[in-house]
Amino acid sequence: MPNRPPAQDTRALLVGRKLLQSKLLDVELSIRGILRGYGLKVGEVSRGRFEVRIRELIAGHPTLSMVIDAMLTARAALWSEFTKLHREMLRIARADKVCQRLMSAPGVGALVALTYRSAVDDPARFEKSSTVGAYFGLTPKKYQSGETDRDGGVSKVGDAMVRTALFESAHIMLTRATRFSSLKRWALDVARRRGMKRAKVALARKLGVVLHRMWMDATDFRWSANAT
Repeated sequence: MPNRPPAQDTRALLVGRKLLQSKLLDVELSIRGILRGYGLKVGEVSRGRFEVRIRELIAGHPTLSMVIDAMLTARAALWSEFTKLHREMLRIARADKVCQRLMSAPGVGALVALTYRSAVDDPARFEKSSTVGAYFGLTPKKYQSGETDRDGGVSKVGDAMVRTALFESAHIMLTRATRFSSLKRWALDVARRRGMKRAKVALARKLGVVLHRMWMDATDFRWSANAT
């Protein structure tokens, strides 16, 4: 695709977006923490009404208002710049045929698709789809001591951004997706045998393999015919 930005540019966009999102959350949590010290509880509030709620709480507190005003100004700047990068991320994903194909899989949205696409870049560099999980650190690590040899957590080698994205997709597929697929049924079987946490890791690993196969075969996600 001639108009597609190079993988390095896309990665820079994703890293910048994630950083702004993280700092935005830090500021919001810090504001909540300061107000809590005054016995003021923000409670559950949408991001759009966050500032209005905060200003209601700090009314009549001159010093507190001065501090929180500065933090709200910083928050507004972070939100504005985050929104710019987020919209650009969506624009790129929607215009990219590979991302559109990857997004046909349950739990895979624009962010996950673009993160995966930019990290893999050239799917042909993986001789087998089954090796993708190990490349992104989603294979179990081993603990060996005397007669003990048990699986621990994942190895966490490779690209942490892709690993996180795949794990979040697995979480969405298992907890929010309403339409069943053979992939979800497989993961639920794992959950029954080994627990939900291990099932999410296993599903994240398998999803990485499935997305690579879809990319190589130029096919959308295949929902099983007998899914219920």
